[in-house]
Amino acid sequence: MSGPGVVVGPDRLARPAWAATDPLLRDYYDTEWGMPVRDERGLFERLSLEAFQSGLSWATILRKRPAFRAAFDGFDPEAVAAYGEADEARLMADAGIVRNRAKVAATIGNARATLALRDDPDGDLARLVWSFRPAETPRPVTYADVPTTSPESVALSKALKRKGFSFVGPTTMFALMEAVGIVDTHLLGSHRRGTSGVWPA
Repeated sequence: MSGPGVVVGPDRLARPAWAATDPLLRDYYDTEWGMPVRDERGLFERLSLEAFQSGLSWATILRKRPAFRAAFDGFDPEAVAAYGEADEARLMADAGIVRNRAKVAATIGNARATLALRDDPDGDLARLVWSFRPAETPRPVTYADVPTTSPESVALSKALKRKGFSFVGPTTMFALMEAVGIVDTHLLGSHRRGTSGVWPA
């Protein structure tokens, strides 16, 4: 049974098609995606995973998330910022994660940039990212209505690049903004629409 853009499951809850069948994606959608993340460590993890996801499916990254967390010290920015050549070699040998040298190097560099933001007048990572919350959020009826970038994601991308971050393009930053609740792109027919507390349904 389905409505405009959503699929109604056996539990009678409406979800987008991407979250309707795979139990892992369904649980992620129901409990985590789009909920506010406002702490430095949480945002550094999401930013890192979005960068690794570039060119891959989110399901692949989600299945590997426990391995990513183990490999990157729980995405503690201080720990990752201290990584050297031996750590890069260790990560490149870890079959549990995505072994992309450029993305591994970017994650380490982004950890260092995250630490540098603690003394930045524009604020730490959380304050900087959330400062790009738009005045309005999309109201998609179907998945085709969901944008892949926005003026704010373009501006966030440029701001982070100025601060020394990489793998933070506008599309990746829009995905981050969706994941951490800065915008609400839950379809209007979804049971999750408006549940973040950031935006009304």
